Parts: sequence; structure tokens; C-alpha cells
Amino acid sequence: MKTHIILTTMILTAAAHAGRTSADYAITAETLDFGGLRVASADYAIDGSIGAVVGISSEATAPTVAKHGYIGQLYDLLGYGGLIASNSYPDELGTTQLYMVRNVDDGTTVVAPPVGFTLSVLDGPITIISPIGLVTAGAVYEHTGATVAATSDPTGQLTLALYVQDSIPDNFGAYAGDGIGDDWQFTHFGLDNPLAAPTLDPDGDGQTNLFEFTAGLVPTDPASRFTLRLERVNGQPTHKRVIFSPRFGDRSYVVKAKASLTSGAWEILGAFDESDNAQERTVTDLDATGASKFYKVEITKP
Repeated sequence: MKTHIILTTMILTAAAHAGRTSADYAITAETLDFGGLRVASADYAIDGSIGAVVGISSEATAPTVAKHGYIGQLYDLLGYGGLIASNSYPDELGTTQLYMVRNVDDGTTVVAPPVGFTLSVLDGPITIISPIGLVTAGAVYEHTGATVAATSDPTGQLTLALYVQDSIPDNFGAYAGDGIGDDWQFTHFGLDNPLAAPTLDPDGDGQTNLFEFTAGLVPTDPASRFTLRLERVNGQPTHKRVIFSPRFGDRSYVVKAKASLTSGAWEILGAFDESDNAQERTVTDLDATGASKFYKVEITKP
């Protein structure tokens, strides 16, 4: 009689054969193969088993889908969708990186440096674009627009607008480093005008360009000038009014005094009252004692 025995075991390596006996029969087992494969002889068959394989599976992110027929390729690149920059508002003399936007067949986009494209400046203060798309901005006297382009066959030309920021107020052309804001000089004198020099007085009002820039005046209009006068205070012999104009909210004004023009230091008034009437300010010195006292107004432009 042929005996069929199902043997369950949890071993993972091959087992050496050994005798198996009972009250009715004795068998010699063959070597068990890996993975619970069947072992048979003329009189019996043994199905070995390694048992169930169990475990816990979890994911921290969304599942990734691999497309059929592609090994390790998750998308197909389509045409180019535009030209972008890491910063569309670069500071003057600063840099920004250009990238090409490419459409993907799943509706998303990817970006990469514009390698293989011809890069050019169509207009504006851009001094250079490197082969990998690093843009360097030039000096400007005010916030200034620029346009760059990336061209290839068969894509054609893609353009991008940039806006170079006037982040260094005194570094443009012939006006650089003279203590006056480049935008103010350009507004009143145009480009590289020698009449815009800080020590000149082109409108002949007795106040230099540097002073008029600081005070917020128009350097080409003789009627636009800073005025200062002193007045007595009726019934108050130890009081003096210091009246000046124009006064602007974006500047600070400090009245100082001293007893002699030839000696001593200018000092801020110790006791005073202050009032404004439109662009005119009145500062009343409450301690105008002594034989003489001289006043000045210090103006600061932030």
C-alpha cells in the first residue's frame, strides 16, 4: 500500500534525511529542499512547508506609480511651457538664474537650466547671461525693466520680463559716489549732466545741489529754496522763535544753537516748543538768554 504523508516544517535550510517510525511502518525521509518543495520516492511523497510569510507594510508618502513598459521612468517630457527666473526682481549688480519650464504628460511641469538654448538680452540693464542661464544685472538709477530671451529650434523664442531694483542709491554712471541719489539727479538733470555735481548751484539761489537734495528742493528752480528766520516773542524777552520752511515728513529737523560763531560747539536746544503750519515749522527757544545766540537747522534725509 502506498502511503502519502503531508509533513509541515518551519526550517529554511535543507534538512538531512533521517528515519521516521511508528507502530505500523518505518520510512526514511529524503532531504527537504528550500522553500517547502515536494520530495517524493517510490513509496511516499512529502510536501514540506516553511509556513506563512507575514509582516507589516506601511508608507509615509503617497504611492508611486510606475508606467507599464518603462523601467524607472515615471513621466514623458513634452514641449516647453515658458521661461522663468529664480528672482524676477534682482538687485542691481546682482544675479538671478533662468529656468525652462517643460510640460509633462501627467499635467505637471518640471524646470531645468536652459542648456541648449541661445540666450540673449532684448532690452534693459542686463550685462551678461552665462551659457547655463545665470543673469547679471547692471547698475541702475531707478527700478528698471529688462527683457531676456531663450531661443532654439523648433521651440522658437521664449521671453521673460525682469525688473532690476535700484538697491544702491548712489552708484550710477557719472553720478556715482557723490553723495546725491542717482534718481534725484536723473530726474532734474538727465544722464551724466555736469551741472548735477553736488557743489554746484545751477539755479543761483545760493544753495548747492547737495543741500537741495537733502532738503527736498528743486535744484533748477530759484524759487525752491530753504528759508530760515528769527522772531521775538512779545512779552517774553528770553524767548526766540526759529521759523523755517519747507518741512517734509520724510526728513528730520534739529535746531541747534551756540553763543558765538567763532567758538564753542553747536548744541541742541535744552527747552523749546514746536508747532507746524503746513510746510512751515516754528521752534520756540525758551531759554534765549545772553548777549547773543546763533541758530542753525540740521536736516537729515533717511
